[in-house]
Amino acid sequence: MSPRLKAITREEHLAFVAAQPSVSHMQVPSWGDVKPDWRAESLGWFGEDGRLVGVGLALLRPLPKLKRYLAYLPEGPVIDWSAPDLEGWLEPMLSHLKGLGAFSVRMGPPVVTRRWSAEVVKAAIAAPGARRLRDVEATTREPRAFDIAERLRRTGWRQNEPGAEDGFAAGQPRHVFQVPFAGRSLEDIHQGLNQQWRRNIKKAEKAGVKVVQGGYEDLPAFHALYVETAERDRFVPRPLGYFQRMWTALRAEDPDRMRLYLAHHEGDVLAAATMLTVGEHVWYSYGASTGRRRDVQPNNAIQWRMMSDAHELGAKVYDFRGITDTLDEDNHLLGLLRFKVGTGGEAVEYLGEWDYPLNRVLHRALGLYMSRRR
Repeated sequence: MSPRLKAITREEHLAFVAAQPSVSHMQVPSWGDVKPDWRAESLGWFGEDGRLVGVGLALLRPLPKLKRYLAYLPEGPVIDWSAPDLEGWLEPMLSHLKGLGAFSVRMGPPVVTRRWSAEVVKAAIAAPGARRLRDVEATTREPRAFDIAERLRRTGWRQNEPGAEDGFAAGQPRHVFQVPFAGRSLEDIHQGLNQQWRRNIKKAEKAGVKVVQGGYEDLPAFHALYVETAERDRFVPRPLGYFQRMWTALRAEDPDRMRLYLAHHEGDVLAAATMLTVGEHVWYSYGASTGRRRDVQPNNAIQWRMMSDAHELGAKVYDFRGITDTLDEDNHLLGLLRFKVGTGGEAVEYLGEWDYPLNRVLHRALGLYMSRRR
């Protein structure tokens, strides 16, 4: 029989998450508090014995002047994606969300499709003919992921491609860079860094760069560097209030859910970053740095401190989050990919985000509206 779905309490949701080795930080109850423009709903799947077997954080965003919602489950739901009756898990979710007034549902299955080793990515960047990571032969492939994708298509789900006019605004990254920690000592992880990384960490130490954990009162200093970074890297920064809300909401749920790190040198903050933790998965979430004194390598120093602390926390994965799929030398994001590749980890491709139009007219209208905003 297919699992039964109903709304659950935050406490039930959090207890289930706490028992899992890895759940996205966007699928914990407190993430709904970070998004005040969305209404959060905790969903629970129950087996025949009444035991909770899956959860999902659904964020509902209202359409102006209408009691209709976009429903979004970022990097979720947390269910058995390998189940032979996958449709039996997803159909009750669609029915429940439609009953709440949703006209379109987007989800991001936490299912890995392919992995590329650091060596393969480095070679692809250097190869003159390579244009995109997806065109490079993967180090490993996950056959079940492609079966899941086909099953989703057959049941009416549509894969959301970056830049597509259908669906709503771009969501979570499909390609990320991760450093596996499972079964590795900190020394082994250090040896896995490339020579430039190890040299820069040592250089920062000799120059007197000190990396410390910050508190709520240090968020304005982080944000000032973050705004400078946004101008340099050409993206729209989030307001300070967003990070203050993140800090308050996430740490109320778990003191280690969010940490802030700052790299000091001679009384000046040169870099800062946030780190998120759920179970055995740690994410480098937001990073910021100034153009001053880059020669003392504060970015390498802060990342190594965060990786060291993540290892001490028992992390099995250190996640650098999104990377560009393009290998074009002219792309300004390629430098960030090179930086992450230097850690010796692996590029990871997920199944991506998928849309299900419950009301095709509203779904199409919103897709057209969002495409004109981009």
